[in-house]
Amino acid sequence: MAAPVPHGHGGPSIWQKMKMGALMGGGVGLTIGFIFGSWSIIRGGAGPRGAMATLSQYMLSSAATFSFFLAIGSVIRTEPFYASPQLVGPLAAINIRSKSEGFQLMKARWEAERRR
Repeated sequence: MAAPVPHGHGGPSIWQKMKMGALMGGGVGLTIGFIFGSWSIIRGGAGPRGAMATLSQYMLSSAATFSFFLAIGSVIRTEPFYASPQLVGPLAAINIRSKSEGFQLMKARWEAERRR
């Protein structure tokens, strides 16, 4: 049996997870930018700015884009689904044992919403 972990300890913070997502996105973006930038230079030529400037523009723009979206995604993925205080109370008492029981509960909630 595993030892219980105290609540709020032992895991990285949201800020750390966001930085980790941004770094991973930067690495993926640099790689993808290198691949597509190289392909573009081979296919269409370097252009007036030269090969290194064209390749670095591809790499940095894709790194920034991937980094931004992976940082946001890691923050969204980290948030618990009961983050809002309004949901903590009702979700604490729910114990669904089957699909039909869940469907009946959902249908009852929809009916309650319609009556409001």
